[in-house]
Amino acid sequence: MTRAPEPYGIGEISEPWPDVRRIAVLRGGGLGDLLFAVPAIHALAAAYPEAEIVLLGSPLHAELLRGRPSPVDEVIALPAGLTAGRAEDPEAEAEFFRRVCRAPIDLGVQLHGGGRWSNGFVHQLNPHWSVGSRTPDAAPLTRTLPFRYYQHETLRALEVVGLAGAPPVRLDPTLAVTAADLAAADRVLGNLPDPVVALHPSATDPRRRWPIDRFARVAAHCLDRGLGVVVLGEHGERELLDTLHDAVRELAPEAGKAFEIIVGQDFSTVTGVLARSCLLVGNDSGPRHLAAAVGTPTIGIYWIGNVINAGPLGRGRDRILFSWTTHCPVCGRDCTDETVPRCEHDDSFVDSVSVAQVLAEVDSLVP
Repeated sequence: MTRAPEPYGIGEISEPWPDVRRIAVLRGGGLGDLLFAVPAIHALAAAYPEAEIVLLGSPLHAELLRGRPSPVDEVIALPAGLTAGRAEDPEAEAEFFRRVCRAPIDLGVQLHGGGRWSNGFVHQLNPHWSVGSRTPDAAPLTRTLPFRYYQHETLRALEVVGLAGAPPVRLDPTLAVTAADLAAADRVLGNLPDPVVALHPSATDPRRRWPIDRFARVAAHCLDRGLGVVVLGEHGERELLDTLHDAVRELAPEAGKAFEIIVGQDFSTVTGVLARSCLLVGNDSGPRHLAAAVGTPTIGIYWIGNVINAGPLGRGRDRILFSWTTHCPVCGRDCTDETVPRCEHDDSFVDSVSVAQVLAEVDSLVP
């Protein structure tokens, strides 16, 4: 008798559990945090095709997935503060648990870190079975992995769901683009020439930001080539965006309507803009991950530690340029040791990446 091949997985693939009808996946955080978990959620959907998958995430995740085809059946937003174990509103917390537990949870999946807080949270859902990562001081689950900080987040999530008998069906995050996304993008892109290169010069952690004058030089290079350039940003980044605007106008005074900055757009519009773009150049941030998920080539500027946790897996469509900085450039504190508290300095860890390196990748991806 021919033996069936073992399922391909990241680490061990355990036996799936029977009669799983409702799965709760815990993954709070930002845009990138959700996208890192998407391949694991696809794996769960394939392994348990009859089960309802409920994502316990952030309001941002609910906005992104609303009306969009995905393996997630429902998003229930975590109350403010709950991802740190300290709900700001006890009534909102109680309502959250009533909503989640209106029907039994058969499988709880913890994709929110090492479990010091989040494993106990999963226990409050009273699942029949549970899986997740675990630090030595975290509560046990039915099946756990030892948590190690330096592991790629997508592969960690896939290894966790492998404990529930869910082998990978894809490795890279993907996100469906809707007609509404593209229509919204067309409204804001206006008369920009085609093709369009998108830039995202910000990042939540200032240390992950490439200097803004270098983004201006990338924009000017693209404009000199006759490409359209669109910059994505938020309202709280006005000073950064104004600096970029002034620098680009100085370097490329004839840019005219080929250069546009769009600020504070909803996720449907941003998704559509990224899908319409031929390339995204940005820091290690949510929009870079989103661009890759909708199939747009990307150039990401990374600190070496973040390459391990969050870098793209391939290099054909997604390029990365990274800094080998290992100590704070101001105080010299080791920035590779995750057990040491971060210092108070926000100086860039990625300023060793040169403009020439980025432009070479631009011209490679947009010949």
